[in-house]
Amino acid sequence: MLEQISTYFTFEMVYLWLIIGVIPFWLMLIFFPNSKLGSIFVSSIFPIFILSGAYVFVIYQSFLGSYHFGENFSLYLGIKNLSDLFSNQEFLIIFWIHFLAINLFCGSWMSRDASRLLISKYLMFFPLVITYFIGPVGIFIYWIIRIFYAKKISLYD
Repeated sequence: MLEQISTYFTFEMVYLWLIIGVIPFWLMLIFFPNSKLGSIFVSSIFPIFILSGAYVFVIYQSFLGSYHFGENFSLYLGIKNLSDLFSNQEFLIIFWIHFLAINLFCGSWMSRDASRLLISKYLMFFPLVITYFIGPVGIFIYWIIRIFYAKKISLYD
């Protein structure tokens, strides 16, 4: 049974499932931020559990293959080393899962924080979409919006 799963879930298939799989979470964050369904599925451990499962699966498959995890630390030696790592499919999919999990976590926090500060979900549309595509810029835009609703400038919460 595990062999059937591993033959179906190639890295390309995992990538496609990840791309398709996070979209419902983001749609719930954007369009139904205060719903019970959104709080159960998006603001809980559920999406992180799924992404962690994919992460462990990819690491396991890479471990079975010929991937050398020690080479990951070469990314700190320079941009050329980082570029070489991104040419490796195993490293790229591991990085992509990492990116999706962090952005979804940040989007979930932004949505909960906006609800707490009574920021309109229509105003939150733009920073959430930007966070989905280019995380830090969306978080910065949210921080600017948050200043006006919190009525204070705070570098920490």
